[in-house]
Amino acid sequence: MQDDEPLEEWARRRDARQAASKGKRRAVPLGEGPHRGAHVDPGAPRAIEEWTGTDWAVIGVVESLAAAQALLYPPPPVQEKPAEWDRPAMGRGRGRHRKPTAAEERDR
Repeated sequence: MQDDEPLEEWARRRDARQAASKGKRRAVPLGEGPHRGAHVDPGAPRAIEEWTGTDWAVIGVVESLAAAQALLYPPPPVQEKPAEWDRPAMGRGRGRHRKPTAAEERDR
């Protein structure tokens, strides 16, 4: 932060930073003892919290780490491939752009 920065600029940057982080979610284990890594007790229920810009608000509870991960990190949507154009089968013949074989060159 600059020492001579106006208060309005600082407040604008702070509000923009808070607005950008709104809606972020996290899973907090609801087990006994202090918080440790999320992987420590994968079967423990998890509280799903969402950042409101000033604090974390509980929006739900799930039964395990796997359920929390499925909620927080859904798989990307599958993009359907466009239908292929049904091309007709190539018939017999040399074709305009096909390079003739050595035998065909001799027969000419």
